[in-house]
Amino acid sequence: MTSTTLPLSEGTLGFRSAGNGPPVVLIHGVGMQSAAWGPQIAHLAQTHRVIALDMPGHGDSTALPFGAKLEDFVAWAANAITALGLGRVSLAGHSMGALVAGGLAATRPDLVARVALINGVYRRSTDARAAVEARASQIKDGQIDLDTPLNRWFGDSPPEIAARDLVAGWLRSVDPKGYAVAYGAFARGDATYADQIKDITCPLLALTGDGDANSTPAMAQAMAHAAPQGRCVVIKGHRHMVNLTAPEAVNAALDTWLATPTQEDPR
Repeated sequence: MTSTTLPLSEGTLGFRSAGNGPPVVLIHGVGMQSAAWGPQIAHLAQTHRVIALDMPGHGDSTALPFGAKLEDFVAWAANAITALGLGRVSLAGHSMGALVAGGLAATRPDLVARVALINGVYRRSTDARAAVEARASQIKDGQIDLDTPLNRWFGDSPPEIAARDLVAGWLRSVDPKGYAVAYGAFARGDATYADQIKDITCPLLALTGDGDANSTPAMAQAMAHAAPQGRCVVIKGHRHMVNLTAPEAVNAALDTWLATPTQEDPR
């Protein structure tokens, strides 16, 4: 696996790449970095060319300006895939990365052959939206509380404690501005492309853990139901960082997703 950078109109793009074959692009969630896809990179690189992107303001990628919306992150992802010369890709996103991936699949089918939405959010309740918007405001003001999300995302089993330590390290190292900009877009973006899920005609996987209180099984089921080729997978006994705490189950679901035939570019 190699880590490198590439200039974009928005600044620098950082990414990790490994393997050869059909391209798979991975986009992590807020506060993480491309390394958060470690188990998936190692597994999928056996059969595919895997490119894990650092989201703007994370890892080696330049942050977007304050006030950036989810649409700006989707445009960034389109620019990144185009600049890398990948053609149509199988695109997977986790958490906010799932919002970006879903938005790109809905608006740029010329770039997305398949889409996987892992621990994605979809039409939050009024109370949930208020809570995440309050957290976005705190982060913008420099009040970064790591224990609350970590306690929500992880249990006490040894594998979860190990994953928690990795995630805590990434959260501590993230650029505060990049974190604030991305979290603001994440807080406001759960309904941005919700009405367009029905227009995603490529194979769509919606996957979450049954213990994820924010990216709920009901959300995953609703997204899969809305998409013409939607499929839902709920992994029992796991929460928000399911790709790290249940990597074998997630990798198996991704293998099935990648084996699903695709149509030609509908445009």
